[in-house]
Amino acid sequence: MNITQEKQIAIKAAKKAGKMLLKKFITHNRANVRLKSKHEIVTPADLASEKIILSAIKKHFPEHNILSEEVGKTGNQKSGYLWLIDPLDGTTNFSMGNPLFSIAIALAENNQIILGLIYVPFLDELYLAEKNKPATLNNKKIKVSSEHKIADAFLTFCHGNTQPAMQQAINIYKKLKLQARDLRQIGSASIEMAWVARAKTEAIIIPGVPPWDVAAGSLLVRQAGGICTDLNGREWNLNSHGIIASNKRISDCLIRTVKNIK
Repeated sequence: MNITQEKQIAIKAAKKAGKMLLKKFITHNRANVRLKSKHEIVTPADLASEKIILSAIKKHFPEHNILSEEVGKTGNQKSGYLWLIDPLDGTTNFSMGNPLFSIAIALAENNQIILGLIYVPFLDELYLAEKNKPATLNNKKIKVSSEHKIADAFLTFCHGNTQPAMQQAINIYKKLKLQARDLRQIGSASIEMAWVARAKTEAIIIPGVPPWDVAAGSLLVRQAGGICTDLNGREWNLNSHGIIASNKRISDCLIRTVKNIK
């Protein structure tokens, strides 16, 4: 499939939304934060970014389905195309004044990710992946690291917003913090998956993650030579409830370790 138009529209929308997010980042007031749940917040910036991206997709691809973090699922249920959008990945970072936040846009055809885009406005970094093509950062090819020992690996982790997912993440931290070179929570799953793809880290582990958080990153990691599985080692898909995205060389050892952590 030729997805040149889809890619161009996604890039344009992400950069437009990113420019707006940077402006709102400077003037953001935590008093405007709204709780979606005990551990999950939404800001006016989330909604404004989502509006920009949804408007662009609906205008150019009105027959496509869309699954977005704030709005949920909309569109033509008979369509085989699904856009997955996280308009502000790292909302808590954004609200705290931490500039490590991103925009993630993915396109799936019949539940297979064929386009993945991650844009980091503060760094002006555009990560892009298409099925069967090399992953890129600002148009330059990237690839995962060749590190093969967990003891020498830099790992990150995140979690969904349910109590079981958080508890599992805490248990993973307790175990792997002592085994790896380091294990940290950065606060934007998309950025952390991009870091795996460009060899800044070796893996990210996320229990209970929704698909819009990792759909774009999953293709990016795979097209950079890595691998994405669920927490039991099965190939990650849009129905998976957790993900391990890694450089492939530490994958088997990492999966065995995580499977034994409850």
